[in-house]
Amino acid sequence: MRKPILLLITLFLLSACRSAAPSEEITLAMGYIPNVQFAPFYVALEKGYFAREGLQIEFDYGMETDLLSLVGQGELRFAVASGDQVILARSQGLPVVYVMTYYKKFPIAIISLEVPLEVPRDLIGHRVGIPGLYGASYIGWKALLYAAGIREGEIPLHSIGYTQVASLTEGKVEAAVVYANNEPVQLRQEGYEPHILYVADYIDLVSNGLITNEETIAQHPDLVKRLVRASLRGLQDTIEDPEAAFEISKKYVPQMGEAQLSVLRETIPFWRSEPLGYSDPDAWEASQRFMLDVGLIDKEPDVGEMFTNRFITQL
Repeated sequence: MRKPILLLITLFLLSACRSAAPSEEITLAMGYIPNVQFAPFYVALEKGYFAREGLQIEFDYGMETDLLSLVGQGELRFAVASGDQVILARSQGLPVVYVMTYYKKFPIAIISLEVPLEVPRDLIGHRVGIPGLYGASYIGWKALLYAAGIREGEIPLHSIGYTQVASLTEGKVEAAVVYANNEPVQLRQEGYEPHILYVADYIDLVSNGLITNEETIAQHPDLVKRLVRASLRGLQDTIEDPEAAFEISKKYVPQMGEAQLSVLRETIPFWRSEPLGYSDPDAWEASQRFMLDVGLIDKEPDVGEMFTNRFITQL
């Protein structure tokens, strides 16, 4: 009996050593304030998926304008960023790499309460509001016009800040550029049913995902793989049970009302991909071609260096 007992003791000690191994501290820059859109990461943290991978995660909500520069220079190792940001950074020589798709579909849309929107040309001659000439809303707007062959001057564009709902309901603009999983939800809760044009129906742009840099991939590939795997588990669980993910997110998002559950449900179709986290090379090609053609970048970096699917595995 002594050998089996000794074997059990040895296995117990090995297990104890593994569990006692120090976690690696990782800062993940979110690029935005705490929000229900980050529910998959909250789920991964709360359910111990990061800990299981030996990671101790800290979320950084600082909205640095130079986030891509910090990652490219190695001052930050990981961040959530959009495909257009990565393309711009690579065109400027920054060695950032997109390692996991978070939003499979670009979530920007144009909505109207009065103008029936069936195709982009239905917007011609109507006043369109946009938060400003920056960010995902502006990229989505320019991409829609580009895909539809519409000149920017054909549609009056007005900067209205983040007042899309009020500007529409008060008649200040006839259409507005919005996040498809946000403002339409608010309008429906107020009794309106908006007409919607989804940018993703006209051009396949790379949206938000997890990024790192070439040095981290070269020197710590297992770290990248573990972070991606834990994040994907959180994403999968959120897609499968948004109600549970919403309850978890309340701990991380101050004063989050029940309306945000509807936002979370509306977001899930934008996350789905097969396999989860996969980057479509064609979307990268289309995104870069668009940015080059409209003058957002002035050189054509190698698309194959912008992203990788090597860390995406079936869960």
